[in-house]
Amino acid sequence: MRRIGILGDIGSGKSFAAKQFGYPIFNADHEVHELYKKNIKVFNKLKKILPDFINSFPVDRIEISKAILADKNNLKKIIKIIHWEVRKKMNIFLKKNKRKKFVILDIPLLLENKINKKGDILIFIQAHKKDILKRLKKRKNFNLKLTKKFRDIQLPLVYKKKKSNFIIKNDFTARKLKKYAKSILNKIQ
Repeated sequence: MRRIGILGDIGSGKSFAAKQFGYPIFNADHEVHELYKKNIKVFNKLKKILPDFINSFPVDRIEISKAILADKNNLKKIIKIIHWEVRKKMNIFLKKNKRKKFVILDIPLLLENKINKKGDILIFIQAHKKDILKRLKKRKNFNLKLTKKFRDIQLPLVYKKKKSNFIIKNDFTARKLKKYAKSILNKIQ
């Protein structure tokens, strides 16, 4: 099994691009939402460290947003709890898919949390800033200040791009992305 890590800016279309490869995907953002919705232990830990913000189960993402906006250290506290749980989920995913030729890792903090391994194939998804902003504004509960806080904890895009084996210019059309994905898979097989 070879691991393909998808890198890029928030809103650049990483998850959309990941789907075009046709292999099992581990989507960290989806796992975080599931933890907020279904994991009572995560709720209890968050409630303990953020009693002024976390009030009820399932965890409300608006409460999480308010906690992050109130104090930048709150984001670090949340990450400490959440990322350990996400890593456990990822290990289960990897074991389940160990016989697959490829797996796709759609993990926003892949490099930052040192989840990538030496043999991983890294693909950077590049999109125009105006397209990214347009897409972000369409998201439910979009908050520019919150987006900036998340960007602040990420490595610079220039660094991620330099670390990548491939760069996909995303114009947000499935046909073109599928073509890029097929081309990359042919090169690495």
